[in-house]
Amino acid sequence: LDVKQAEARLRKARAQRNLAKAERLPTIDANGSASRSRGSEKAGGGGISTMYANSFDASWEADIFGAKRRAVESAQATLESSQEDLRDVMVSLFSEVALNYVEYRSYEARLEITETNLAAQTETYDITRWRQQANLVTQLDVDQARLSLEQTRAGLPALQTGRDQAEHQLATLLGQAPGSVKALLEGRRLTVPVAVSELAVGVPADVVRRRPDVRKTERELAAQTAEIGVAEAARYPDLTLSGSVGLEALKSGDLYTWGARTASGALKAGWTLFDGGQIRQKIAVQTALQEEKLGAYEASVLTALKEVENALTSYANEQNRRRALRDAVVAGQSAFGLARDKYASGLIDFQTVLSTQQSLLTVQDTLASSEAEVTSDLIRLYK
Repeated sequence: LDVKQAEARLRKARAQRNLAKAERLPTIDANGSASRSRGSEKAGGGGISTMYANSFDASWEADIFGAKRRAVESAQATLESSQEDLRDVMVSLFSEVALNYVEYRSYEARLEITETNLAAQTETYDITRWRQQANLVTQLDVDQARLSLEQTRAGLPALQTGRDQAEHQLATLLGQAPGSVKALLEGRRLTVPVAVSELAVGVPADVVRRRPDVRKTERELAAQTAEIGVAEAARYPDLTLSGSVGLEALKSGDLYTWGARTASGALKAGWTLFDGGQIRQKIAVQTALQEEKLGAYEASVLTALKEVENALTSYANEQNRRRALRDAVVAGQSAFGLARDKYASGLIDFQTVLSTQQSLLTVQDTLASSEAEVTSDLIRLYK
C-alpha cells in the first residue's frame, strides 16, 4: 500500500510538471452571449434592446525573464524526486519482505532446535527417573531434569509467537490480510537462506549514487534552486499580449455577416516599483529553503556512507561469529553425548549432564540466530 501511495505522488508530480509547461502557452477562450434589456421610461428611454455576440479571446504572457521556465525546471526536478521516492519505497519494500522472510525461517529453525532438544531432555529425564527408581540417584537429580525440561518447553510459545508475527508482517507488507500467506510459507519446509561469503561492493561513490534516497534529496535541492529563479523574475517587468476577434449584432440574423465582425488587441507591461521589500524577502525565503535542502542532501550522503560502512562491518563480523558458533555446536554435541553416556554408566553426576545439555541448547539457538543475522546483514547492505 505504500507503493500505491508513492505511485499516486508520482502521478501528481507529473501532472504538476505538465501544468507548469501549459502555463507557458497562450490561453484562448470562446464566448457566446445573447442579452435583452429594457430601459426606464422615466429616465428618458423605455426602449427594448437586444445584443448578440460571439468571440474568441486570447492572452499570452511573454516569459522574457524566465519565471515560467524556472517553474517548469522546478516541477521537472520535483517529478524526478517523486520517481526516486517510488524507487526508495520499492527498495524498502523488497528488503523488508526479505528480512521478514529470513526472520520467519529463523524462528522455524529455532523451533526445530528447541523441539529436538526437548526430545533429548525428555529422554534424559526418563533415564533419571529410572535410575532414581533403582535407588542409584536421588530425587534431586529427577527434579533438576524436570526443571530443565520444562524450561525448554516454556520457550516454545515465545518462538511460535515470533514466527506468527513475522508471517503477519509479511502479509501486511504484501498488502494482504494477516494469515493469507501462511499456507504458502508452510507449503515448503525451507531453512534460513544462506548468504554468500564474499561480494564486491564497487566504488563507494558509485554505490552512494545508486541510492534513491540520495538521488531524491538531490532532485529536491535542484527543484528548490529553480524556485529562487522564479522569485528573482518578479524583480523585472512582465509583458502580456492579449487580443479578441468576434461578432456582434442587434439581430440574430445579422450576427454571422461581414459587417458584424469585431477585433481588438492590447499590449500590457507591468513593473513593480515599490512593494516595501516583499520581493526581496521572498527571494531570501527561497534562498534559505535552498540552503535547507542543501543541508538535507549533504546529510543524506553522510547517512548513506555510515549505513553502508555499518552494514559491511556487521556482515564481516557476524560471519566470524557464526564460524565460532559452528565450532562450539560441534564441541557441545560431542560433550553432551559423552556426558550422557557416562551418566548412564554412573561415572559422573547429573549436574555435568545438565550443564552440557543447557549449554548445547543455548549455543545451537544462538547459531540459528547468527545464521539469520548474516543473511539479514547482507540484505541491509543491498538496501
